[in-house]
Amino acid sequence: MKKYDAIVIGMGPAGMAITAMGAAMDLDILAIESRKVGGECLNVGCIPSKALLKASELNYNTRELDHFGIESCCNITTNTNNTLEFVRKKIGGISGKKMMKAFDRATLVLNKGDASFIDKHTVQVGSKQYKAKKIFIATGTEPFIPPIPGIEDLTEDQQLTNLNIFDQKEFPKSITIIGGGAIGTEMAQAFSRLGSKINLIQMDKFLIPNGDEDAGKELEAQFIKEGIGVYNSTSIEKIKAGEKEVVVITDKGEFRSEKILVATGRKPVIAPLALEKAGITHTRKGITTNSYLQTNIKNIYAVGDCNGRALLSHAAMHQGMLSLMNAVNPTPFKLKVEKYLVPWSVFTKPEVAQVGLTEAQARKHCKKLIVLRREFSSYGRTVTDGHPEGFIKVITNKKGKIFGVTIIGESGSEIIHEWILAIQKKHTMFDIVMLQHSFPTLSMLNKMIAEDWMMQKVENASFVKKLIKIFI
Repeated sequence: MKKYDAIVIGMGPAGMAITAMGAAMDLDILAIESRKVGGECLNVGCIPSKALLKASELNYNTRELDHFGIESCCNITTNTNNTLEFVRKKIGGISGKKMMKAFDRATLVLNKGDASFIDKHTVQVGSKQYKAKKIFIATGTEPFIPPIPGIEDLTEDQQLTNLNIFDQKEFPKSITIIGGGAIGTEMAQAFSRLGSKINLIQMDKFLIPNGDEDAGKELEAQFIKEGIGVYNSTSIEKIKAGEKEVVVITDKGEFRSEKILVATGRKPVIAPLALEKAGITHTRKGITTNSYLQTNIKNIYAVGDCNGRALLSHAAMHQGMLSLMNAVNPTPFKLKVEKYLVPWSVFTKPEVAQVGLTEAQARKHCKKLIVLRREFSSYGRTVTDGHPEGFIKVITNKKGKIFGVTIIGESGSEIIHEWILAIQKKHTMFDIVMLQHSFPTLSMLNKMIAEDWMMQKVENASFVKKLIKIFI
């Protein structure tokens, strides 16, 4: 039996990174994917959802023309029935020959079944076995379906998750969404702007519960403005399936809709792997790894969502890169995954982005904080663009150390990157102040809030003000 340099199990963002990089290094790579190359992110996750969000934004903007002084010559009506087909075509165009070219130098085992371990160097797919020096597990996660009484009676067409929501043949008239995280909020706004009646129910106190509470409330205000029902701190008692509607019974009343979308979290895809045959340790949250992304079996790595560290595509890609660099590094000086910040973004309108600590987290661990908040409405560019909603919040201190940043507003997912680099490289608020920003870009808001910090320092420094008066 041929022995490969490495076997990669799963060709989502993490597995694709390892396979492409490993092949470029002239490693003999065997990559296994039982479903579709690209994983959930490309096929049923972040990429199709962005296509749907873009379509919904365009549809919504047709109703906002008068805000820009534009009068239409007639009533604008839109037909959104073909929108989901548009999304499917976009994904088909991305996952083609150009994408696969990156893996020309690797051996691919596609759609032959799930991989399972025989021992710590051998895996089996179907009737064939494959052996390698190193093995990388990158099997990702799948939707977690909560044990709500009655949910088991729903048909596949009535119960949506990210796995089947983009495959619908007819556009739904109404959806009850369970869960207020990234998937729940993005799909709530997308389908609402395309004409569906949406109610969002969740147990948490505010939208995007892993983020900043003020940002969650700001997003909720926008949702309510757009006619989306938001019901926080709501418990679901049971679900009733009818022929034409689904009834979700809660402690705040009944919600009737054509379908429900379950967006209540993720669980690792590890059951088919037979991890026990290789002696690999795992928990309910995922495969246990050390700082170098090794499992307890040192030649086996677990990267991306399946290790439970950060359920984000960019984190998976980064972990794939780190794990391969560690695997080929013979020295003890390896790269620790904890050294690198994991930001996240939610692509609603307004967008929500976060890096480092939220205000609530910082107050638990840090003393003498300075919490700065700069409204988007304070800047001429966002006002003229028609996107004045939102804010930047920076958690810092007198020395200008940056603990965390929350952004909710237009292009928040883009302008957060300056703060990611600043925190990771230990730059301060003073460094942001002294960096010239092109005007009038949206990232100028970063400089403006840093200037707020500096002005606050000057205003509180009476001795400095006296010196200035002497030498002026």
